[in-house]
Amino acid sequence: MLTADQCYQAVQGRDRRFDGMFFTAVRSTGIFCRPSCPARTPLRPNVDFYRTAAAAADAGYRACKRCRPDSSPGSPEWDVRADVTGRAMRLIRDGFVDREGVSGLASALGYSSRQLGRVLQAELGAGPLAIARNERVRTARTLIESSALTMSEIAFAAGFRSIRQFNDTMREIYGTTPSALRRGAAPTGPPGELVVRLAYRPPIDLEAVFGYLAARAVTGIEDAGPHHYTRSLRLAHGPAVISLRPGNRDCVECGLRLSDSRDLGSAVAKARRILDLDADPAAISSALSRAGLGGLANSAPGVRSPGHSDPVELVIRTVLGQQISIAAARTHLDRLVAGHGAELPEALTLGTVDRLFPTAEVVAAVPEGEWALPKRRIATVRGVADALAAGTIDIGPGCDREEAARSLLALPGIGPWSVGYIRMRALGDPDVFLSSDLGIKKALARLDSETTIETTDACSPWRSYVTHLLWAQQTRTDSSS
Repeated sequence: MLTADQCYQAVQGRDRRFDGMFFTAVRSTGIFCRPSCPARTPLRPNVDFYRTAAAAADAGYRACKRCRPDSSPGSPEWDVRADVTGRAMRLIRDGFVDREGVSGLASALGYSSRQLGRVLQAELGAGPLAIARNERVRTARTLIESSALTMSEIAFAAGFRSIRQFNDTMREIYGTTPSALRRGAAPTGPPGELVVRLAYRPPIDLEAVFGYLAARAVTGIEDAGPHHYTRSLRLAHGPAVISLRPGNRDCVECGLRLSDSRDLGSAVAKARRILDLDADPAAISSALSRAGLGGLANSAPGVRSPGHSDPVELVIRTVLGQQISIAAARTHLDRLVAGHGAELPEALTLGTVDRLFPTAEVVAAVPEGEWALPKRRIATVRGVADALAAGTIDIGPGCDREEAARSLLALPGIGPWSVGYIRMRALGDPDVFLSSDLGIKKALARLDSETTIETTDACSPWRSYVTHLLWAQQTRTDSSS
C-alpha cells in the first residue's frame, strides 16, 4: 500500500495509473472517487484513503457519479499476493461467496469464518461480505446499463436476496435509485448479448495479446484475429461465450452471451484475466529498468501476460502439447474438441465458436486408439485428467500456487517448464521466468553479454512479463530471418 502522502500526490496529479489501486474518500462530501477524478482536488485534511471500494462503502461513503470508481481497473496486488487475502479476493471476484457463502469461502481457504473476517478486515478495512456486496453492486450496475432485464431480474442475477435489499444497497452506494441509473442508458449490443467496457491501465499492446491467443486458438472453442478474441466458457450456471475487442478511452469491449445472468461477474473476471487487464505497466517497466532491462521493456510497451479462462483446460492443453510445436498441439486439440467437446446451445453460438472444451472426466475416458500420441504422453494426459476430475489437485482461483505446483510435479510426465507455464497462464502468477525454454535462452543470448538468467531475478515480482518480452523478441527474430 502506498503511503497517504503518495496517494494524495497521485490525486493531485489525477494520475490514472493508480485507478483501482486505492480510493479517495472525501469527508466533507461523503463521496469516494478514483485518483483520476476530474473534480476539484479536495483539501488534504478532508481526505481518507481506502484499499478497496468495499472498504470506502463500508465506511459510509457513496460512489462518485462523475468518475465511476466502481468501473476502475482491478488492482494487480491480488495477482501478486499468494497469501490468504490475495486468494480470498480472487475467489470473491469469481463469485464464490454468492455461490457458497462466507462459510464456504473460509472453508476453501482453510480458515474459520471468524478468522477470515478478522484477516480481511485488518488488511482491507472490509470483511468478505462487504467485499462480495461491492461485487454484486458492480454486477447490478452493469446489468442496469447493458441489458433490458427488469430490475427484479437484475437484483437476483447480481446475487441480492431480495428486491428491498437490492434497492437499499444501490441507494446507499450510489445515492440514487436503480431506475435513475438506467435513465438514458440503453443496451448497446445485438439481441441476446450484453456489452460491457473493461478498463485497463495504458499502455496495452492488444494486437500482440490477440496475436498470442490466435497462434494457440483451438477450432470450435476459440476464434481470434489481430483485433478480436472470442471463446466459449464453462461457468457455474451454464455455458457462455465472450467476445473481446478494442474499445475507446482505455477500455476493451466485452460482448457476453450468457446462459444465466448470474454468471456475469464470473465471466467478466475471466475476461479480464485472459487479457491481463489488471496489470500495472508503470511498475513493470520500472522494475525492468532497475534490473538493466529497460531496452527490453521499451521494445514492447504495454506488454501483457495473457491468462486463461479455465485452469483445468489449460493444464490439459499444456500437458498434451509438451515437446511438440504449437501447430502440432493445435492439431491434436482440434481433434479432441471436434470429437468430445459438448455442443453449445444455438443461442450462444458465435461464428465458428460452437463447442465447449471437454471436461477432465471426458478427457480421461478418451479411448487410447483416438490419441495420435506416444503411449507415455497418453498416460500423462490421462493421469492429469484423472487427478483433476477427482479434485485431488486444486487449481481454482483461490488455490495455493505452491501447493498446486508441488501436486502437478508429483504426477509422472510433468516437468518444471509445464508447471511454470501453468502457473503463469492458468493461475495468473506474474512472477514466472521460464529459464529452461529454448526460445528464452536464444533471446537472452542476444541481449548484452552482462545479461544473464540471474539478471531477471531483480525483475521480481514481474518476471512473467520478461518471459513474454523475450518470446516476442525471439518471434520477431525468427520472422525476419
